[in-house]
Amino acid sequence: MLSEKLSQSSSINAAVLEKMQLRVNEIFYSIQGESTHAGLPCVFVRLTGCNLRCTYCDTEYAFYEGERKTIAQIHNEIAHYGCSLVEITGGEPLLQTNVYPLMTSLCDSGYTVLIETSGALDISKIDLRVHRIMDIKCPSSGESRRNLWRNIDHLTFKDEIKFVIGNLEDYQWAKKIVKGHRLFDRVRCVLFSPVWGKMSLHELAALVLKDQLPVRLQVQLHKIIWPANTRGV
Repeated sequence: MLSEKLSQSSSINAAVLEKMQLRVNEIFYSIQGESTHAGLPCVFVRLTGCNLRCTYCDTEYAFYEGERKTIAQIHNEIAHYGCSLVEITGGEPLLQTNVYPLMTSLCDSGYTVLIETSGALDISKIDLRVHRIMDIKCPSSGESRRNLWRNIDHLTFKDEIKFVIGNLEDYQWAKKIVKGHRLFDRVRCVLFSPVWGKMSLHELAALVLKDQLPVRLQVQLHKIIWPANTRGV
């Protein structure tokens, strides 16, 4: 049954949403571990598939595993948790075209919607009500050549940029990109996150303080609360 909240408020015809499908790896309720929303209860919709193979990826199971669900079914599962914050993640969620009506319908239904995306695909078609958390891939990811630099032109003050830092080279590279593209003037927040198990928080914090960079140092909070490889958190 289509959730009452969706049927009353969505700008997209409910019958259409009953038919549109996405391949979903998992839907779960947890604590948001990253971004400026860290620490808040959040419903995560993890979609299947990714076009990148970052060296530090911790969700390889999302590359292939998943089942097809309609947007209406996804809404009903989200509504079950009674939480107003929803993140669409992956894998790479923008690989599936029906993610766009999913995000729009969630916004129409009154949810605060986040999307975490690799930065390798066009973000311009995302509903502007969505908070975009976009990676810029550093050299140690093995995928920095895939950064779609024109995405920077579409960023707004609702958006956040994340650099995952694996070593000193990554840090120096990220610092250059941040300053060269004036990212502090474009987005709500620039996030620096150490690769889990590769670079210590102490080391990254010392670099940020030494250079007086106005970035937000973040950890993957969920990996502190639960064991690092726990799924569904």
